[in-house]
Amino acid sequence: MKFNHKKIEKKWQKYWEENDFFKTEKEKNKPKFYCLGMFPYPSGKGLHVGHVEGYTATDIISRYKRMQGFSVLHPMGWDAFGLPAENYALKTGVKPQISTKKNIETFKDQLKSIGFSYDWSREINTTDPDYYKWTQWIFVKLFKNDLAYQSDVPINWCPSCKTGLANEEVINGKCERCDSEVERKRIRQWMLKITDYGDRLLEDLKELDWPKEIKEMQRNWIGRSEGTDIYFNVKEIDKKIEVFTTRPDTLFGATFMVLAPEHPIVDNILEGEYKIKNREEIEKYVEQAKKKSDLQRTELNKEKTGVEIKGLTAINPINSKEISIWVADYVLGAYGYGAIMSVPAHDERDYEIARKYDLPIREVIKGGNIEEEAYSGEGELVNSEKFNGMNSKEAREKITKKLKEKEKGDKSVNYKLRDWVFSRQRYWGEPIPVVHCPKCGVVPVPEEDLPLELPDIEKYEPTGTAQSPLAAIEDWVNTTCPKCGEDAKRETNTMPQWAGSCWYYLRYLDPENKEKLVDSEKEDYWMPVDLYVGGAEHAVLHLLYSRFWHKFLYDIGVVSTEEPFKKLKNQGMILAESGKKMSKSKGNVVNPNEIVEKYGADVLRLYEMFMGPFEEEVAWKKDSIVGARRFLEKIMDQLEKVEGKSEDKELKELTHRTIKKVTSDIDSFRFNTAISYMMILANEMNKKDKVPQKYFEKLILILSPFAPHFCEEVWERLGHKESIQVSDWPKYDEDIAKKEVVEMIVQINGKLRDKFETEVGSDKEQIERLAKEKEKVQKWLKDKDIKKTIYVQDKLINFVIE
Repeated sequence: MKFNHKKIEKKWQKYWEENDFFKTEKEKNKPKFYCLGMFPYPSGKGLHVGHVEGYTATDIISRYKRMQGFSVLHPMGWDAFGLPAENYALKTGVKPQISTKKNIETFKDQLKSIGFSYDWSREINTTDPDYYKWTQWIFVKLFKNDLAYQSDVPINWCPSCKTGLANEEVINGKCERCDSEVERKRIRQWMLKITDYGDRLLEDLKELDWPKEIKEMQRNWIGRSEGTDIYFNVKEIDKKIEVFTTRPDTLFGATFMVLAPEHPIVDNILEGEYKIKNREEIEKYVEQAKKKSDLQRTELNKEKTGVEIKGLTAINPINSKEISIWVADYVLGAYGYGAIMSVPAHDERDYEIARKYDLPIREVIKGGNIEEEAYSGEGELVNSEKFNGMNSKEAREKITKKLKEKEKGDKSVNYKLRDWVFSRQRYWGEPIPVVHCPKCGVVPVPEEDLPLELPDIEKYEPTGTAQSPLAAIEDWVNTTCPKCGEDAKRETNTMPQWAGSCWYYLRYLDPENKEKLVDSEKEDYWMPVDLYVGGAEHAVLHLLYSRFWHKFLYDIGVVSTEEPFKKLKNQGMILAESGKKMSKSKGNVVNPNEIVEKYGADVLRLYEMFMGPFEEEVAWKKDSIVGARRFLEKIMDQLEKVEGKSEDKELKELTHRTIKKVTSDIDSFRFNTAISYMMILANEMNKKDKVPQKYFEKLILILSPFAPHFCEEVWERLGHKESIQVSDWPKYDEDIAKKEVVEMIVQINGKLRDKFETEVGSDKEQIERLAKEKEKVQKWLKDKDIKKTIYVQDKLINFVIE
């Protein structure tokens, strides 16, 4: 009995929509579950199979939780502002308002065609003035709380897109959008003081149920380090150079200093304020540095370069010795103070520069061979006057204390995290709601006048003058000061795409509210987000920025939790059949529409969940899709032999074991093994002449989150009048589900390292995961690459390492 997927899917999608099946209401008699997939940027390319993977996962969880009795919030919306839409508009001549609307319609139709159980009554769009009114409101609150300010800062500048770029938008020194060489340019920018929240952003990671590697990425981005601020006077001018170091114990080994090309002293040199012998050489070097991204400049295997500032010398504050001052692009102006003390005997980068330019190398920590390489470890101090013989830890304390006595330094905490550059010189973004008044300065737009709407204009080409196209719209720019009533001008920079995505999860809770960002009672009920699913490429900045804004909203009483996302899961990338990244230019992109058309939405959902572990990269295999289709066809065929009164002990035990396994696997995101176990049960049923209806129904119930249209149809054909969506998740009997256990041996390179008990018939993936969780095994696998895994069912697993 083959099934007509087109007819079935159309039938049940219409039924769900007409009956508002997934409309979420706050139900106090039920536990809540807020399940969220990262909302997409609606590009002209439409939905891709990577979207489908993440959204299928959240849909499975949402349907599963509803069946378990939860009130589930599962919303969807659009992250629709930003550079891609504007670049597309410039390329095609179609306004971003028009192209974005069309793209959203395409995406929405695709999402609906796959049967995702979204509450579409809560749909949001970051470009809707009713939405970005509240993005602007948050900015005004940040400004009033001294967390938003203006500054001239060096940024990544794309000369083709004519806008500033975030570091992650620069790939190998080129703009990720247009592939142009990126330059460094100093312009006026709006900044947000995310650094004020550095400690909290770091500390609160401990409480989150997030992947370890994602938390580590967040920690590294924040980059908190304890050390010492040290002040080096410049001999020839009344200036001092401030540096931060975690190794004040090496101060006697500082034989030269390095300034970033963006350092204020370098700026003054180029402006002719100081008598320098090689100004032109420095100027040329600084210009070359502007063409490199931060990543290029700090790349470890890149050859280090620098230029001495001939005419200035610094005084080492611990021994009053004169040392040379250099400019080098491996030092960044945005990190620390844009200057470092160079200790070549004990730092690899400094060692490379010293060798290259024949600069002094002075050993001050015993332990290495400075004739061959730098020694960056700790040890006993030498060549350090009265501090000789001390160990590094003691010396750090004593030298810092001495510097403080001389008013030349003190203990300090430094962050790699920089304040957030929060403005773009583009049209397609939220207007920043402030005016510039000659008399009153910067004045925020009154909250009652929000939203400040983006004008609908015909020309939105970038100006290239570090101002957005809005600067040319005189009747929009020219306004009056809200404070004094005099003539004033609006801010013409717009917000980055990150702005609307920082807080969107809150607007889903109360999307129609005209008076407040979110009703406090609704926020208190639904927050935090119980499960957040998306690609790891957003792991650092989107999550960091969202956490920052959320903490600020917590501080001003808008939200009741200090963290927005309780649990995070990252999906792995789906690769082309060749194992390479899918790319339109390579012609290897899989269009989900074609799979839905040919095989059905349920088959697409099942196949993507069955391809491999959810978090891992996996290659698309078109020949394997038919297996998911056959699985469903096999179940449909079994309808003919389902019988109400029959009994089967073997099927009874297997059904209970399968329910237990699928329940556990959904909870732990092992969707592929859950499907595998349902296939085993279906195969066993297929061998029987008669299948008891009560066990067959349980299979359909646990399959329904994965293949909802198909299971609705089978459920109806079994005689049920109500939708399967209102059914309870089946329970299993632990005694019936119990299975014989065996002792599993864990070997590494053939040697016994541990053993543990597990159920007979456990799959390789589960055994591999359990083995790697063992402490004894982790010790042997730490920092090792597993070359091969040998698995013998119910006996042993052997990891072959280098």
